[in-house]
Amino acid sequence: MLHASDVSFAYPSRRGSPSPVVRGVSVGIERGSLTGLLGPNGCGKTTLLKLLAGVLAPDRGSVVIDDRPLTSLTRREIARRVAIVPQETHPAFDYTVMEMVLMGRHPHLGLFQLEGPADIGIGRGALAATGTAHLADRAFMTLSGGEKQRVVIAAALAQSPDVLLLDEPTASLDLHYQLEIAALLAQLNREQSVTMVLATHDLNLAASLCRTLVLLREGEVLAHGATGDVLTADSVHALYGVEAEVRYHEAAGHLTIVPVRLRETGPRAQ
Repeated sequence: MLHASDVSFAYPSRRGSPSPVVRGVSVGIERGSLTGLLGPNGCGKTTLLKLLAGVLAPDRGSVVIDDRPLTSLTRREIARRVAIVPQETHPAFDYTVMEMVLMGRHPHLGLFQLEGPADIGIGRGALAATGTAHLADRAFMTLSGGEKQRVVIAAALAQSPDVLLLDEPTASLDLHYQLEIAALLAQLNREQSVTMVLATHDLNLAASLCRTLVLLREGEVLAHGATGDVLTADSVHALYGVEAEVRYHEAAGHLTIVPVRLRETGPRAQ
């Protein structure tokens, strides 16, 4: 459904030739899947999400959705197919929750066209799906961190996208809200078949949610496959230079990762 083929990208540099942040990456995102992107800081996770969303155009290679290159689509056409949830959202004005969610309908509206009853219904449905319908009239900036994240996800759902891309959706949230957002994403994927790609530093979140993982190191794919196959003590060491215990937790119902110690001599992506 959404595929990146041999994609490379470098940000412009004022000093000499820029160094690629993403190098020859090929990944496939199938319809209805929930894929995790794992890797250390600076490995290219956020840049790869932006390439998959069409926010950035690759220097080499291509990103296609249903066999159509993103470069052949307008920004509005892409936004109808792919929605992205950033790490943080800082609106310029004091919007209400419903106003924030209805912004997700903009790709489906004509120039100067206002939201109609159908759009408002879709917005209310997105709020209901994320458990935030009771917040519709609240000012967005008065919400807690977990509530804000749910509302931003609702706005992305209101776009009616085929693919939802999430960049560190549980960053800066406490344990309660981390589990709440994880449960929400699992429910949306399971009950509404929302296709998701999730970039995260949280190995246990990825292990609990994602059926497929892409491990990135220095902008390259270290491994890509089923979570149980690629999330191992060796792969954690290769990514982070950390010795960890990776085992199935009966009560949790998924793999759990416990960092044990640094391996000073182990490889570490910069």
